[in-house]
Amino acid sequence: MDVIVDNPSKVDQAEIIVGIPSYNEADSISFPTDVASRGLLTYFSDKKSVIINVDNNSPDGTKDAFMNTPTKVPKIYISTPEGVKGKGNNFLNLFEAAVELNAKAVVVVDADLKSITPQWIQYLGEPVFAGFNYVTPIYVRHKYDGSITNHIAYPLIRTLFGLRVRQPIGGDFGFSGRMARAFLSEKLWTDRIGNFGIDIWMTSIAIARRFKVCQTFLGSPKTHRAKDPAKHLGPMFIQVIMTLFDLMIDFEYLWKDTTESWPSSIFGFGLGVEEKPPAVDVNTDVLYKSFVSGFDTYGELWDKFITKPELIELKKVKTMSKEQFYYPSDLWARILFSFAIAYRNNAIPREQIIESMIPFYHSRILSFVNKTGQMDIKECEEYFEAINRVFEGEKYYLINRWDEDQKKLGHKLFN
Repeated sequence: MDVIVDNPSKVDQAEIIVGIPSYNEADSISFPTDVASRGLLTYFSDKKSVIINVDNNSPDGTKDAFMNTPTKVPKIYISTPEGVKGKGNNFLNLFEAAVELNAKAVVVVDADLKSITPQWIQYLGEPVFAGFNYVTPIYVRHKYDGSITNHIAYPLIRTLFGLRVRQPIGGDFGFSGRMARAFLSEKLWTDRIGNFGIDIWMTSIAIARRFKVCQTFLGSPKTHRAKDPAKHLGPMFIQVIMTLFDLMIDFEYLWKDTTESWPSSIFGFGLGVEEKPPAVDVNTDVLYKSFVSGFDTYGELWDKFITKPELIELKKVKTMSKEQFYYPSDLWARILFSFAIAYRNNAIPREQIIESMIPFYHSRILSFVNKTGQMDIKECEEYFEAINRVFEGEKYYLINRWDEDQKKLGHKLFN
């Protein structure tokens, strides 16, 4: 891939990099760029630093907005060639830059962040210099923000690999130069990882390859362009879930031997920030209709891989009104595991399987909204903890069905 590089300060070495991935972020990138510069000067003044915008050749003037932001820290602009898109492809350029500049630490922040403070650079960077290879954020989010994280990514990563990492696809990370080299050496790389699958891939690789992983308190709620989970799925859902299921297949040998979960190391301390993340509006009508109509669209497909006891329960749920709609977390766990197994079996086109999962994802959010309407953020976090323990309790179901289906497909468990 022939990258486009603009390095006016001729930077050829840096101990710490702040990377800002982007596509069409001209109206927002100046703010995190300015804050990153101030964070580097305040907390890493003794280290050579650089801010790198890894971009997808944005036609809206993102490059000019970035390069024209006044900073005391040098800046580099790196872009994929025209026509090459994807957040993961931006990260690939960042990994290569980190290796070429011999960086010890890389901090990554979203280009649309409104809540970033200079301390975020400190909290994401310091753990790397303290010996950690991969750092994920802990921050307050609205209970309906990050719904793929809350209902799929976090419970699955925790249940599979046994490490509790609350924001595995949070978008804001820290990682070591060694970790960047490890990412570049991985053989599993797909177009999905080159797009929105990148965050879950990075977190899973860091955990599965036994690198030192920690979480860090960022001290302020995440404020960015929040999305209604009923409307703004787009390709992100399919790319994240397919990447996660690909990783399940790749690391089967590991997760089948993991029996319980443990908290990760946590850097810093809870700062008691007032809980005021931006509100997220959820269109419950869309969620409800998606699930009910899903039986007409995908019913025959679901019959092929969701077991009869689960389907009977689901058909009962279908008769509930939108306001009463709810089903328990153990049923959601078994549904999710059924989709993972169907994906692994590959008897049905995989994209079709994941597309047919969207009504269930919508039904899970509706169930959650109805259950948590009166809960504050802290109560919701306690409820998420209970849900994750339910997932861990259902892991035997996943392993038993995973192995049974392998036998049916003629795969020997022992050679």
